Amino acid sequence: MVSSPSRKSTLKSVDPESLGTTNPYVKLVKSQEIVEVPELELDSGAVIRNFPIAYQTWGELNERGDNVLIVCHALTGSSDVADWWGPLLGPDLAFDTSRYLVVCLNSMGSPYGSFSPLNVDPDTGNVYGPEFPLCTVRDDVRAHKIVLDSLGINSVACVVGGSMGGMLALEWAAIFGPEYVKNMVALATSARHSAWCISWSEAQRQSIYSDPNYLDGFYAQDKQPVVGLAAARMSALLTYRSRNSFENKFSRRSPSVLHQHKSRQQILKNKPSTLHEHNLAIHNDGHRHSNKDERRASVSSDSSSASLKSVSSSTSVASVSSKTGKNIKPAQTYFSAQSYLRYQGQKFVDRFDANCYISITRKLDTHDLARDRADHEDNLDQVLNSLQQPTLVIGIKSDGLFTYSEQEYLAAHIPNSELKKIESSEGHDAFLLEFKLINDYITAFLRQNAPELSNAPPRLWQDETDREIVKNSLFGEAEEVTNW
Repeated sequence: MVSSPSRKSTLKSVDPESLGTTNPYVKLVKSQEIVEVPELELDSGAVIRNFPIAYQTWGELNERGDNVLIVCHALTGSSDVADWWGPLLGPDLAFDTSRYLVVCLNSMGSPYGSFSPLNVDPDTGNVYGPEFPLCTVRDDVRAHKIVLDSLGINSVACVVGGSMGGMLALEWAAIFGPEYVKNMVALATSARHSAWCISWSEAQRQSIYSDPNYLDGFYAQDKQPVVGLAAARMSALLTYRSRNSFENKFSRRSPSVLHQHKSRQQILKNKPSTLHEHNLAIHNDGHRHSNKDERRASVSSDSSSASLKSVSSSTSVASVSSKTGKNIKPAQTYFSAQSYLRYQGQKFVDRFDANCYISITRKLDTHDLARDRADHEDNLDQVLNSLQQPTLVIGIKSDGLFTYSEQEYLAAHIPNSELKKIESSEGHDAFLLEFKLINDYITAFLRQNAPELSNAPPRLWQDETDREIVKNSLFGEAEEVTNW
């Protein structure tokens, strides 16, 4: 994807290489722009200065500066819409690059270019790490507005977001009103973070805290709490899909031939030779930090020579002789669902930072559209009733994280709103998977509520011919999971 801002930002440009000295993840997002925002007072009252915000644009800004679609990313997403919502981006699609300037700005706390725990604290000369200030969804919107102003954007035709991105969309509408934000699309989100969601965030943070490498957040870049972070990601994945989704895709099947082959290679390398080793290997299967020095004293000394690092429970199909000479072949203990979760955990730690994950989940916990809105008596119903923008709310019937009833609540209290349902067994992640249906919903909504722009003659965006089609998503969820 080639990013081509229609107008150069008046803010100071930041060289991604300068951030890369402490943030190895910023290089994962190609062709984005990073600018330096001079100053922002956070909700907490703390003031941050000269901090980076990353963003990407597609399409061209019109003469009035009002043909803008803001697309807001989810918790672990980036500014690269083409990666995680690519099938919605392009001429005559929901994010129509021939008629709109599509903008996606990276949220603070993220490791993908914006202000985060991986930035250097000017007061100490060290990375912020766990001393990074709490940033709220509302803080993100105010920081992002400064960037839009610098691009000459006068108003926004529509703001769109799912999950955390939906929280951002709601805040955009609430803070700046219909004079600036003309329309809104919110998918699989909430007006305030529920106790259920807060609890899942806490459980994931505790996974990270329990990693011996966490060190209160003061870990070295080359010795991160990857086991805890991988476990947090696995827990999150269980909330993003539904039970039926996992059952349909994995059931009690064994891993694919590819993953079984990898497992066999590992077990042949560290093949248990005794019954004690065999039992221990099964018990600790998947325990990435296990080694002979950490074994329980009750394990016999003759089994202490074998390494258990990354031992796979393909040992469950190996035969080991007992003391009586009878071959032991226990029941299957390694399943495709486990293989999938372990792969996803490893994939995630290769692209995300633990302190960033903690920071963003804390951000989600603070989300409450009624918080500190005295003009509405901090009453959520009143805040939603005050939103005058035409609004499309999209809910997923099988979503167990941001439930369909929460989408019904939004639609019932936002005056000029309509509710669309996605019948999918995929759970929360359907908002990143049901591309065609979401594209149809958003396209129809914009044609009805922004007809002057949506029905305008298309203009060939100069970089459209160079646009790459993303086949292997790094930040999205649209990948094949049936062959695990």
